Amino acid sequence: MNPVLAMLIGIVVMMVLIICTRLHPFPAMIVSAIFIAILSGNALLVGTGNEGGNLLSVAVSTVTGGFGSTMTSIGIVIGFGTIMGIFMEKSGAAKRMALTILKLVGVKNADVVLGLTGFVVSIPVFCDSGFVILSSLAKEFSRLTKKSMVWLGGILGMGLYITHFMVPPTPGPLAVISTFQQNGITIDLGLFIIAGLLFSIPLFIVSVFLFRWFGEKYKDKFVVPSEIDRSKYTADQLKVLDRIEAKLNAGKDLENTDFAELLSTEKLPGAFISFTILLLPVVLILLNTLVGQTALKATMVGQIVQFLGTPIIALFISLCIGAFGLAKDLDNKTVIAMMGEACKDAGPIVFITAAGGALGAVVKATGAAQIMANGIVAMGIPAILVPLLIGTIMRFPQGSGTVAMITGSAIVAPMMATLGINPYLAALAVCLTAMMPSFLNDSYFHVVTNFSGMDIKTSLKTWTISTFIIPIFGSILIIILSLFIH
Repeated sequence: MNPVLAMLIGIVVMMVLIICTRLHPFPAMIVSAIFIAILSGNALLVGTGNEGGNLLSVAVSTVTGGFGSTMTSIGIVIGFGTIMGIFMEKSGAAKRMALTILKLVGVKNADVVLGLTGFVVSIPVFCDSGFVILSSLAKEFSRLTKKSMVWLGGILGMGLYITHFMVPPTPGPLAVISTFQQNGITIDLGLFIIAGLLFSIPLFIVSVFLFRWFGEKYKDKFVVPSEIDRSKYTADQLKVLDRIEAKLNAGKDLENTDFAELLSTEKLPGAFISFTILLLPVVLILLNTLVGQTALKATMVGQIVQFLGTPIIALFISLCIGAFGLAKDLDNKTVIAMMGEACKDAGPIVFITAAGGALGAVVKATGAAQIMANGIVAMGIPAILVPLLIGTIMRFPQGSGTVAMITGSAIVAPMMATLGINPYLAALAVCLTAMMPSFLNDSYFHVVTNFSGMDIKTSLKTWTISTFIIPIFGSILIIILSLFIH
């Protein structure tokens, strides 16, 4: 069978298994990879140098080889990153970051505070967990400022959402980079972190204005009531809340110190260690990239910097800061249990990512991606549209952005030599369009909807629409950049 047709049938099979059966994406992707390999027949044997061999055996070995190589390159990184994230989640570091950003931005820009906090927190923490952690802060802002949760919950959700898709070491973009590298494409993790962050800034700015517009449209709806359940607050918190309420009743404006005082009643880690656990691995990885471009890499100092900037080592250092710094007041049993919980969360992501590597290995071996790329070039379709469209196609039916990024990159990476587009733009394009859309088949849609107190109809008209608008805006930026960056 034609490898392209085999690939399309295999992807449809994968989508049906994920959407219509009780199978988890991990076995569904493995089954799809084997299916594509077998249907491709002789194309697989030729592509792997096994002409005349046993098709079934070669199919299985290609799948397991792709799975293993991906697990080798990314498994530890995802595991360490998840453990690092749970320390931030359980320690209150995310709230401390919010308070620090609040002091810089000001309470009158409460939406920007929430969005920026989400923007930063979601780099190591899954956006679902980040929203659950920070939604209580968004509700408190809504209750005290009388702003709709469509506005505040939405911008918090989008801040988390953008960096979840665009900035490693979040597993999705990390897997995209790994897939490109395994296909012999030169793409540096440190440079991609910079590119992802820079590209995320205009997306976030547009999000602020978009959700302010939604906020005005729904300004009298989904506002958290002023009345509180006093049993859910400590005595110290109630004293602060009563003072804030008296201030509001007197017609006075709230100040940054009001929120600082409210959060000070909780035992939160310091700002320095809260930001350090997040930013240190990013800085070390970037230093590794910078040193690698200079003569310093041949010196002892350069070699040490490069060692420390290896993603595994950089994340391990941050993990240790979490275990011995953020969690220093907890007993050993509790800390180990937290790490165990993080490993449980990391497991499905690691297996899905490695399954994506298996799928990519089959697509590359059969030559399906190369045939598609040649056809696209012959048709005169702008090459940059390929990763943009594939990311969207992979996301829309099955709802998982991570799966969309992994499968999308597995298809795009083998095409790169023929498409002739900048690898950083192609990787960003896959990550970006894997955002689109977040609706009923996406778990994050329900997290944002439920924890913001919205009904599904309103969420579809606001949150889901925003997950179309932001990637479309980003796609236009990528198309423009592709005219100048090759």
